[in-house]
Order: sequence, then structure tokens, then C-alpha cells
Amino acid sequence: MSFLIDSSIVITSQILFFGFGWLFFMRQLFKDYEVRQYAVQVIFSVTFAFSCTMFELIIFEILGVLNSSSRYFHWKMNLCVILLILIFMVPFYIGYFVVSNIRLLHKQRLPFSCLLWLTFMYFFWKLGDPFPILSPKHGILSIEQLISRVGVIGVTLMALLSGFGAVNCPYTYMSYFLRNVTDTDILALERRLLQTMDMIISKKKRMAMARRTMFQRGEVPNKPSGFWGILKSVTASAPGSEMPDLTLIQQEVDALEELSRQLFLETTDLYATKERIEYSKTFKGKYFNFLGYFFSIYCVWKIFMATINIVFDRVGKTDPVTRGIEITVNYLGIQFDVKFWSQHISFILVGIIIVTSIRGLLITLTKFFYAISSSKSSNVIVLLLAQIMGMYFVSSVLLIRMSMPLEYRTIITEVLGELQFNFYHRWFDVIFLVSALSSILFLYLAHKQAPEKHMTP
Repeated sequence: MSFLIDSSIVITSQILFFGFGWLFFMRQLFKDYEVRQYAVQVIFSVTFAFSCTMFELIIFEILGVLNSSSRYFHWKMNLCVILLILIFMVPFYIGYFVVSNIRLLHKQRLPFSCLLWLTFMYFFWKLGDPFPILSPKHGILSIEQLISRVGVIGVTLMALLSGFGAVNCPYTYMSYFLRNVTDTDILALERRLLQTMDMIISKKKRMAMARRTMFQRGEVPNKPSGFWGILKSVTASAPGSEMPDLTLIQQEVDALEELSRQLFLETTDLYATKERIEYSKTFKGKYFNFLGYFFSIYCVWKIFMATINIVFDRVGKTDPVTRGIEITVNYLGIQFDVKFWSQHISFILVGIIIVTSIRGLLITLTKFFYAISSSKSSNVIVLLLAQIMGMYFVSSVLLIRMSMPLEYRTIITEVLGELQFNFYHRWFDVIFLVSALSSILFLYLAHKQAPEKHMTP
């Protein structure tokens, strides 16, 4: 009876997660597109539901909700379903919609979709060769073999996003990185933009008048083609010639239009910077500025710790909360129930990690979708986002495991099997360090070149 009650709780929460994923799909991703393929919407919502269920089971593990056998059963079932979706269902549908957009292959889309899926499976399986994740004790389609490869992709993605976010967050929030923009700078740039537009209009008017004159004379203004055509147009437009060279004027217009586009983007950037300066003076702006300093310290600490972990090849055996409490208690010499408080603080920490991970990934997916989607590619992109989301959340479980006390890691370790957990943490540190240092270099060059670009006459 208790198993049925526990199952009803999990299924009810999965239905709620599915509904949230459905609303997010309709209200955010596809609000500007007509939904034609409901299979895409169902796959995205199901992936989101089972991904969130894994985080829910982690919280249930800490709080002791549900029976232990029920949690183990739903862990196993949840992992099997999410792996089935990520490895078999989503890649096949991606290949199916890619082939469907090609007219020549439209009639043979099913066999070509199978061929693309087999190609994906080949490269997905070969992914395990360079990494120490293979386990000869288990079968080819065992959970350990599949989740180990999913973990490599997901941990790489998490480390890349974490490294860039750790650097970009203080750069975005801190007013220290804002360059000084005045109304005089904006007016000067707008004046240059207006002058460029006037020059474009003047030259286009001159071209139109020349074409009208040539038309009245019965001449056809053909564009010269080839080397001899260009040579002929150059020799024909002598210094004393009354008719202008339309080809040269068109080239000047193209250059001026490109310059006008750059000036317009720079003007928009200056207005955005000015708004950020005014926003930084408000109470909310000062609050985010303080967060920027906090995250900058966190970024330096994270880079330092990642370097130490890589150099000394070490992985923490104790979760950070318990370790921090033990150090504090030993330093102060006070009586403190470390086990009791580490449980509650770990619950809060894991909850914050889960909420921020889900929120941050959904915001990133929305921006990415708006940037590259179109009416034809939207279904394929949504399926790719579902694939990334599922792998990201599965890898989050691998890494969150280290943030939990030892007694709560047992069932997760049993469910995931004999994985090389230490490898994933070291791999995360390596990719995080590369991503963070690359982001620092990129943002430094962008910040350094921005003032020089606006100072050019």
C-alpha cells in the first residue's frame, strides 16, 4: 500500500513538471511560431519532467520522504526512461526532421533517419574510448555504459557554462567595468551617423539622376563584368567626362552603408551602457554591484581550487558543508551537532543548486533558441535543446552527489552503478578552468577595444 502511495506522489509531481514544461514550450519557445509537431512538444515536456524528477528524488533522499525501496525503484525507472529518451528517441527524431526538410530525401526519410541515428550511436559509443569510463563488467546497453557517456557530454557542457558564467556574472553586474559614456559621446556618434546617411542619400540621388540621363539618351547602364569590362569602364570615365562611373559610386555606397550599420550598432551600445550606468546608481543596481564583487571573489576562489585539484589530482571525500562545519567547530572549540545541521544546510544548499541550475539553463536555452531558430529549423532546435537539457540534468546528479553527506550518497551510487565519479569531478575542473580563463581573455579584449572603437573619428 505504501508503494502505491509513494508512486502516486511521484507520478503527480511528474504530471506537474510535464505541465510546466508544456507551458514553457508554448509561452516562451514557440510563442512566435505555429506548433505543427506535437511530438516535439511532448518529447520536450517529458524530458523536462523526468529531469526534474531526478532532482526531486535527491531532495526526497535528504528529507527521508517515501520508502527507501520506493525511492530506489523510481530512481531506476527514471534513469531508464531518461536514457531511452536521450539516446534513442530524441536523436532519431532529430534525424527525422532534418531529413524531412530536404526535398530530395522526403520520400525516403525513414531509412535515412535510421541511418543518421546509427551514425549518432557510432560516435556516441566511440566517445568512451579516450576516457577512463569503460566498465567491462557490464553489458553494452547497461545503465553504467550509457550514463557514463552521457555524463562526459553533460559535464563538459556544465563546465563550459559554469566557467563563462563565473566570469561574465561579475563583469555584467559590477559598475567598475562600465565605461564612462556621456551625452556628448552619444551626440557625436549620432552626428556621424546622420552625416553618413546624408552622404548615402546624396550618392544614391546622383546615381538615380545619372541613370535617368542615360535612359533618356538611349543608353543602357550595364555593370561591367570581368577584367576587360572594368578596364573599359575606367578608361571610359575620363577626367573631363560628364557622366559619373556608376560602379565606383555603388562601391562607395556599399562601404557607407556598412559604416552606417556599424555606427548604428555602436550608438545602440552607447545607449545601453548609459542605461546601465543610470541603473547602477539605484538601490537595486547597488545590490547587484555588491553581488558582482561577491561573485568575482567566488570566481577567483573557484579558479584557484580547480587549479589545485588538477595539479595535485585530488577530489574531496567529504561534502563541502560538513567539512566547513567541522573546520569551524574545531577552530572555535564549541559543542555542535555536526550531523544534524549538515543535513539541513545540505538540503538548503542542494535546493539552491537545483533551482538555480534549472532557472539558468532555461534562460540560456531561451536566448539560444531566439538567436538561431527559424520556422523550418525550430523543431530540430527544440529537440537539440531537449537533448542538451537532459544530459545537463543527468550530469548535475553526478556532480551534486559530492555536495551531499555520505549517508545520502548511497542510493545514488547504487543506482548509477560503478562509475568513475572522481574522473567526472576532475574533468569538470579541467574544462571549467579552460572556459574561465578563455572568458577572462575574451572579455578583457572586448572591454579594451570598446573605448578605442568609439574614439575613432
